[in-house]
Amino acid sequence: MVVGRREPVTVGPGTSLATCLLAIQRTGTGDSVFITDADGRLVGVLTERDVFGRLVGPDVAAGVDVDAPVEAYMTTNPHTLHVDGTVRDALELMQQGRYRNVPVVDDDGRLTGVVRQVDILKYLAESFPEEMLNLPPRPHQKIEQAEGG
Repeated sequence: MVVGRREPVTVGPGTSLATCLLAIQRTGTGDSVFITDADGRLVGVLTERDVFGRLVGPDVAAGVDVDAPVEAYMTTNPHTLHVDGTVRDALELMQQGRYRNVPVVDDDGRLTGVVRQVDILKYLAESFPEEMLNLPPRPHQKIEQAEGG
């Protein structure tokens, strides 16, 4: 994949929920925390959706145990993009799953990066020549006189 990949925020199994939430806060972007085993293989992900869906809301008991291991709250077997995947593959995965972050894995399931929506937008914008990006919205229309006073 030629889209820029970001370095994922990773923790190991057994990491406390509190530590994961601090890691999400540190990124400043509402990112996900990816849980990897000792060999770097992806085993789960804790997303903003997991936090709000499982920790905040009317069905959650008042006492959330932030010292509990992340496995109690993470999404297991998350959808991934292979390192050789295309931009189209990433977009389809994001659209179908309503994901903002897609983990990128190699043939062995090792986490090699994460692709975010903004990475794809940046890639697409840089793919077009500046002349094309600066075309007027309706190139076939001709302005008879200059705008303004």
